[in-house]
Amino acid sequence: MTSQDQLSSLQAALQQLRSDSLTVAAFSRLAQSQTMLVAALPPRYNEVLLQLLDRLESSALFTEESCSFSQKDLLDSLQLWLDKAQLQLRQA
Repeated sequence: MTSQDQLSSLQAALQQLRSDSLTVAAFSRLAQSQTMLVAALPPRYNEVLLQLLDRLESSALFTEESCSFSQKDLLDSLQLWLDKAQLQLRQA
């Protein structure tokens, strides 16, 4: 599996997460297992991804109202990360 394949897999998983057909925990495990993708990107990308996943996992423990950050905003941030990772891979 190539880094591009792993990026596509994460993109599909994010859509499943948005449609509630994948859990936050399963998405997080999948994202953390994409080692070829992370290796193909600058180190900062992994740091940001891990921070987003940590906040996403924390948000899943609370209802939307009691959480200090919106799960929708986190999913949007993950989409932005995926978009930027795609650009980075194309430039490499």
